[in-house]
Amino acid sequence: MKLSILRRATLAAIGAVALMAAVPPAFAQDIKERNLKFAFSLAKDHPLGQGAQKFADLVAQKSGGKIKVALFPNAVLGGDPQNLAAVRGGTLDFASMATGLLAGIDKQFMVFDFPFLFANPQEAYGLADGPVGTKLQAGLADHGIVGLGIWDLGFRNMTNSKRPIARPEDLQGLKIRVIASPIYLDLFNTLGANPVPMTFGEVYGALESRAIDGQDNPVGVIESAKFAEVQKFLSLTRHVYTGMPFLMSKKTWDTMSDAERKIIADAANEAKLEERRIAQAKELDSINNLRKSMQVNDVSPAELTRLRQKVQPVVDKFAKEVGEPLMTQVNAELARLRAGK
Repeated sequence: MKLSILRRATLAAIGAVALMAAVPPAFAQDIKERNLKFAFSLAKDHPLGQGAQKFADLVAQKSGGKIKVALFPNAVLGGDPQNLAAVRGGTLDFASMATGLLAGIDKQFMVFDFPFLFANPQEAYGLADGPVGTKLQAGLADHGIVGLGIWDLGFRNMTNSKRPIARPEDLQGLKIRVIASPIYLDLFNTLGANPVPMTFGEVYGALESRAIDGQDNPVGVIESAKFAEVQKFLSLTRHVYTGMPFLMSKKTWDTMSDAERKIIADAANEAKLEERRIAQAKELDSINNLRKSMQVNDVSPAELTRLRQKVQPVVDKFAKEVGEPLMTQVNAELARLRAGK
């Protein structure tokens, strides 16, 4: 018994020494004991939740155990609008949510939600990590937020309880939950559906009670949220890509030393890359798993072209709203990425 206690104490001491060794001595005195909170709406086992855990682990490691990040998944502290307000107000340290939800404070973020803008995740990553994404995140400082990178939620697909969606006409009359963002409302209205804005935490119950017929989300979210329990059909439309900006309260950031800020920024970047890797690896697995309990259909290239043509007026409308300078920059950056330069 005594040996076991001694062994545990020795291992704990070794662990503490290893953690402190990760912090250069010159910086150790600039790192305070901190307990920070990171809230998000998705499940802890979702790739974003795994990325959040990676971030927390890296912060602990890089700070010698001084800075601890507690995770609050599944919207336990409130929905995304509440988390956004809390980050801006300084009562929550970190949050992550869809780019569409940031459009309420900076409409230029809507550009990431344009239908069929990206051909693959690499294009989205390139835009997010390049001049466009960097500039938009820098602008968040005016709203009490520090942008720490854009994580990957993936391409959105449609589920519903009524019928497969194989062509635009199949959406006619369906009540579809959407992100509370103007572009999503216009997108589904244009396709003939009845969009219903709703926070993510309310979606499962609304689907179960048939208050709504369906929703759209990446397959990883559909799987981790267990929507297959209350939805019969999954249609792989890949109509919008959703990035997830990782947000920090500027009030918290402003209290930190340069050494602490470097720890947070480095950990956020490493966690972003890991989260993207997990998200991409998981997508095919999620589709295969969902096939076991849902009726899954692809959409033919011809019908995808029809979908794209039908929603082009939505793209044109919101391109004017975000402004010609940003659209010119976005299109130039995408052309550069597609040319492999």
